[in-house]
Amino acid sequence: MRKAGRSLPVTWPERRAAAHACCWQLLGRSAGCCYRGNAPRETRSRGRSRSGPGSGSGSGAGGVGMQLRHVRTLLTPQDGAAKVTCMAWSYNNTKFAVCTVDRVVLLYDEHGERRDKFSTKPADAKYGRKSYVVKGMAFSPDSTKIAIGQTDNIIYVYKIGEEWGDKKVICNKFIQTSAVTCLLWSAENIIVFGLAEGKVRLANTKTNKSTTIYGTESFVVSLTSNVSGKGILSGHADGTIVRYFFDDEGSGESQGKLVTHPCPPYALTWASNSVVAAGCDKKIIAYGKEGHIVQTFDYSRDPFEKEFTTAATSPGGQSVVIGSYNRLRVLNWSPRRSAWEEARPKEIAHLYTITALAWKRDGSRLCAGTLCGGVEQFDCCLRRSIYKNKFEMTYVGPSQVIVKNLSTGTRVVLKSHYGYEIEEVKILGKERYLVAHTSDTLLLGDLNSNKLSEVAWQGSGGNEKFFFDNENVCMIFNAGELTLVEYGSNEILGSVRTEFMNPHLISVRINERRQRGVEENKRLAYLIDIKTIAAVDLVGGYNIGTISHDSKIDWLELNETGHKLLFRDKKMRLQLYDIESSTKTMILNYCSYVQWVPGSDVVVAQNRNSLCIWYNNDAPERVTMFPLKGDIVNLERSNGKTEVIVTEGVNTVSYTLDEGLIEFGTAIDDGDYNRAAAFLETLEMSTETEAMWKTLSRLALEARQLHIAERCFSALGHVAKARFLHETNEIADQVAKEYGGDGTDYYQVRARLAMLEKNYKLAEMIFLEQNAVEEAMDMYQELHMWDECIVVAEAKGHPALDKLRRGYYQWLLDTQQEEKAGELQENEGEYLAAVSLYLRAGLPARAARLAMERDELLANGDITNRITTALIKGELYEQAGDLFEAIRNPQKALECYRKGCAFLKAVELARLTFPAEVVKLEEAWGDHLVQQKQLDAAINHYIEARCSIKAIEAAIGARQWKKAIYILDLQDTRTAAKYYPKIAQHYAALQEYQIAEELYSKGDRTKDAIDMYTQAGLWEQAHKLATQCMRQEDVTVFYITQAREMEKQGKYREAERLYITVEEPDLAITMYKKCKMYDEMILLVAKYHKDLLSDTHLHLGKELETEGRLQEAEYHYLEAKDWKATVNMYRVNAMWEEAYRVAKAHGGANSYKHVAYLWAKSLGGEAAVKLLNKFGLLEMAIDHAADNGVFDFAFELARLSMKQKTPEIHFKYAMFLEDEGKFEEAEAEFIKAGKPKEAVLMFVHNQNWDAAQRVAEAHDPDSVADVLVGQARFAFEQKEFQKAEAFLLRAQRPELAVKYYKEAGMWSDALRTCKEYVPSRLEALQEEYDREATQKGTRGVEGMLEQARQWEQAGEYARAVDCYLKVQDPNNSLLVEKCWLKAAELAIKFLGQPRSVEVIRLVGPQLVAMKKYGTAAELYLNLDLIREAIDAFIEGEEWNKAKRVAKELDPRSQEYVDERYKEYLKTQGKVDSLVGVDVMAALDMYADREQWEKCLETAAKQVTAPALCSACDLSSTQN
Repeated sequence: MRKAGRSLPVTWPERRAAAHACCWQLLGRSAGCCYRGNAPRETRSRGRSRSGPGSGSGSGAGGVGMQLRHVRTLLTPQDGAAKVTCMAWSYNNTKFAVCTVDRVVLLYDEHGERRDKFSTKPADAKYGRKSYVVKGMAFSPDSTKIAIGQTDNIIYVYKIGEEWGDKKVICNKFIQTSAVTCLLWSAENIIVFGLAEGKVRLANTKTNKSTTIYGTESFVVSLTSNVSGKGILSGHADGTIVRYFFDDEGSGESQGKLVTHPCPPYALTWASNSVVAAGCDKKIIAYGKEGHIVQTFDYSRDPFEKEFTTAATSPGGQSVVIGSYNRLRVLNWSPRRSAWEEARPKEIAHLYTITALAWKRDGSRLCAGTLCGGVEQFDCCLRRSIYKNKFEMTYVGPSQVIVKNLSTGTRVVLKSHYGYEIEEVKILGKERYLVAHTSDTLLLGDLNSNKLSEVAWQGSGGNEKFFFDNENVCMIFNAGELTLVEYGSNEILGSVRTEFMNPHLISVRINERRQRGVEENKRLAYLIDIKTIAAVDLVGGYNIGTISHDSKIDWLELNETGHKLLFRDKKMRLQLYDIESSTKTMILNYCSYVQWVPGSDVVVAQNRNSLCIWYNNDAPERVTMFPLKGDIVNLERSNGKTEVIVTEGVNTVSYTLDEGLIEFGTAIDDGDYNRAAAFLETLEMSTETEAMWKTLSRLALEARQLHIAERCFSALGHVAKARFLHETNEIADQVAKEYGGDGTDYYQVRARLAMLEKNYKLAEMIFLEQNAVEEAMDMYQELHMWDECIVVAEAKGHPALDKLRRGYYQWLLDTQQEEKAGELQENEGEYLAAVSLYLRAGLPARAARLAMERDELLANGDITNRITTALIKGELYEQAGDLFEAIRNPQKALECYRKGCAFLKAVELARLTFPAEVVKLEEAWGDHLVQQKQLDAAINHYIEARCSIKAIEAAIGARQWKKAIYILDLQDTRTAAKYYPKIAQHYAALQEYQIAEELYSKGDRTKDAIDMYTQAGLWEQAHKLATQCMRQEDVTVFYITQAREMEKQGKYREAERLYITVEEPDLAITMYKKCKMYDEMILLVAKYHKDLLSDTHLHLGKELETEGRLQEAEYHYLEAKDWKATVNMYRVNAMWEEAYRVAKAHGGANSYKHVAYLWAKSLGGEAAVKLLNKFGLLEMAIDHAADNGVFDFAFELARLSMKQKTPEIHFKYAMFLEDEGKFEEAEAEFIKAGKPKEAVLMFVHNQNWDAAQRVAEAHDPDSVADVLVGQARFAFEQKEFQKAEAFLLRAQRPELAVKYYKEAGMWSDALRTCKEYVPSRLEALQEEYDREATQKGTRGVEGMLEQARQWEQAGEYARAVDCYLKVQDPNNSLLVEKCWLKAAELAIKFLGQPRSVEVIRLVGPQLVAMKKYGTAAELYLNLDLIREAIDAFIEGEEWNKAKRVAKELDPRSQEYVDERYKEYLKTQGKVDSLVGVDVMAALDMYADREQWEKCLETAAKQVTAPALCSACDLSSTQN
């Protein structure tokens, strides 16, 4: 095997130390789960996962799995090779051991602090301390010992103790034949180790001997166990892996050679799902249960990977860590893929070869030892979470969670023993109990006792309900099934079906008080249904009692031994049930509190004002009672004292119980009868102590503690029993003295005890077994049991038998037992003597029986006379008759039979001897049977006697209805009429109404039939029958009468039906109203008077409110849709919660807020604030109070809660005062509200200018202007315009002056003021004025002209021009023309060329339109608008003027004028004039008009040839 140190560089010490220090410093600051490379070098794994047959793939470092986070360095590495040879964690997770290269074991606590150390020793001191190497180390299961395996062929077991610093001693040593190579301690007292010679052996620390379990020919290089520790694997140098089971746990897996690994498996682990092996070939191989390859992770091509040296499995078997050079590889088992997945490897540069790994038993820490002697500790977890800021949950594996209490630091390891993945962990039951689920199991735990359980549990969707009222057991309720799980047990304790999961209705007792001879006592009591209790023995799983009760049960509890059960029903009756004897006793009425006293069978209960205590529940009638003034709230027992805690008003009082009496019960349960007797002797005799003496006597007898029993009977005053036991004790003591023992097994003692129990047969059997016949006979004689004595003598052939019989007979005579003496004489054949004795004993019937059996006695007349006389004297007539008949005296016999009512014998005798008497006897027989209430039997006798009436009455009395009807049908109508109604009543009771009706009819009782139908609610049949035999008016009166009778009897439903049947619903409504049965009344109103329903509801609501039945009144108000009345009702009665509820449910959006406001107002102060804050209505309430004038309440609320609202309330109060005319007070409030301007405006509004000015100057200088404005407005209203204007100018508000002038219609003043003070708004004002003028018509025109003249006078010619142009008056065109001309004149004179042209172009077309062509042309010419002037002349048809203007001013326009003129002439048809202008055009027009002569004539007049030619052409064309 290569040495791991071979790969170290030559100059490694200095470089390694510096790098290592830097590396771990960085790791210590890292918060991540993996070391990510702040060290000099970190490399990623270049390994490949190869999938073989049946193998999974190694998915690399991306999966979620076990995370390693460096925590601390436990042992600093050295500057050279100083290999950590082995490490081990203790089973209780509190100790960690490291063995260094110098063979010293260092001990650390669970926090990583070094606490102790000790040196190992060689097998032989002469070879020195360096003659060996420690190869294996393991803790014992109790964590108090360490086994050390050494290469000098020995194993030492050191006892290190439970506390730090305890002395280390060697308690075992096992010498071997070769070097120990590896070691583990898997089970109690058993150490498993491997040897260099290939053997795997066991070392037993108890016997101090070692044995071989199997051997191979190859060096054992590794040894590991499975998760449970009941199986081991050994790896050998030739690659062989061998499996061995101490217990295969039912897996059925084979033992022996499992597989041959390609190289020595130095890194070997046995995970929960496979075996993982690795070695120097740089491959990690996972093998299945029978050795087939499941997965391979191949790193042989990774140049940075080196051989794998060691491996470790997590305690849950779900993760494997393999160590190599500078690297820890982590494999996590994926249940989903059923394969191993590789997480990101933990790579730390300069860590060098990892030589040892040790995983803490709870899975939270992994320690790695290195070649350089360093030990690094890593935190291992899948995830970590904080639960409610009180507990830390660390998932160290899929099936293992560590729960840590952050306040106390205590830890509990919750683990699934089946390897199932644990889902969410919850902490319930006052943060004491753990609950977690896996796919198939449920995990429970008690954090206080550290008891954990895992039970099979099929998923139920998380619908289980857990109850933790019992400290020993968890109760789980799911889908009607109650399951019990005892903490610390992995089996379900019991499961029952019940629908009642109230802890008060279930009682579980788990070994709460030890009993003699009982190892396990686990009992459950629960409800099968609300009236039935079942008691179950949970150990045996069988029912031990079922208690049926006549009332609903609301509480039950077993006593601590589970033998007695207390339960209480809804009628407050307390019952005590003895499970062993199945007896139930009612021990208390009106029970309001009951409890067993802890640690005893004493019962404490309360009955109204009495404290009741049963110190001995075997005698429930013996109760100790004390008067109480309050209620019991608790029962406390501690420090030898038991107290009942009672609240009496505001005080708490304790009543101390008699601890001695309680102690008696405890002594009895413990079986210490001497202590119980000694205790009772200290007490005075009372009903309680008497009951306890009786209990102790019974138990002492059962236990054969006879001296104690004797003492008990003496105390009870049972002298006979005490004396008898004293004699018995003397016999027992004598036997004990002679033969040893306690003497209670001696036959005389046993027989006497049987006699004490009145079991004389058992005593006889004991005597006869010992052949003590005399003693048995003496016993019977002493007890005067002669018959039993004679039987024993006969059975044993005793010689004194005859003497015994004579003595017995004489004793009977002496004691006047003549009957018994007669029996003896009869048995001996002395019949005369027997008869005489029977007659002396007053038993003539026995004498008669004997006489009739013996003919010789019958023949003796004296004897028969004596017997008959005695029989008649004793009124035994039947026996006398029998005797007379036997001696053939029928007359006397018949008389006796008749007197003795033996009619059967009398009738039979009469049929034979006196036939005439038979009928009389039958009637007498019937009468006798009637007297004996045997009416059924009497019927036939009456029939035989032809007594029909008696037969009918007997049949009716015997309820033989059909027989009665049959007999009645045979009678005449008059006789039968009075019996039919009786029978009819029977059939009516059976609801056979048809038959009953027929019978009533036969008895002429039709009205009764109607009553029957009415009472049965068969109104239709009743009505039908009534209408058939009664008038309608009579039916109505009858029904109403019946209804009122029903009403008196409280049968309101029936009365209603009757009223409705005769169509009188109002009477039914009145009835219900009178009886205050409002629901029924409402139903009838809704059905028959729907229009009155709302009014009825309202009326009922008021009535109920008056009566104080507010809830019912609410219902009716709401039905009447008058929720406000409901709210007001509750408000009047100060039931604000109800008022608020109704308003919120039925009122509008703000109604409930108003109610809340009124509620708060009624409370006032802090209470009001709290209430309004509760509803979120505080601010609204303040606003509402202020808005409604309730300012005191508003101020109060604001002062207590919202001071920021105070100014707002002052403001609203000020406005209120202003409205009330209280201006001075309003002024003060406005100022308090920070709104002095409002005060100013108030005074302004009221024209109190001085006050306004005062307030403004004092508190709001900015408001001075507002005062002036107010004065100005007032002046304007008073027509003092100049004064008003002055005020506004002082206030620097000229725009308001303009506004006021404008509103007053004083446009000139408005325009003036605007021009002087607000020139920027002048144009807009002018436009507004123009619009105003236009809208006002003539009146507006005058104003416009006036304004224009003013502008003109003021030199504002442009504005004057605009005003003149705006004048429009359809009724005065001359005025308009003048205005336009004036505007044009002013524009030409005073305005610039562009504006002048613009004005002329605007005015000109208007003048043309008014046919002022010359005027328009003149204006155009003034501005050299030649073409426009020509157009004006043309428009006015002043062609000459147009031509002249064109010729003189614009010759270029002459042609334009001519063309326009020609067009004109053509348009006007003036051809003659056209000739002078355009001959050709004229000729064309003539041709068009077909005026050819005129055309030719005109052409001829023309000198030009073209004209003539043209005319000719036109003429020829037309022709």
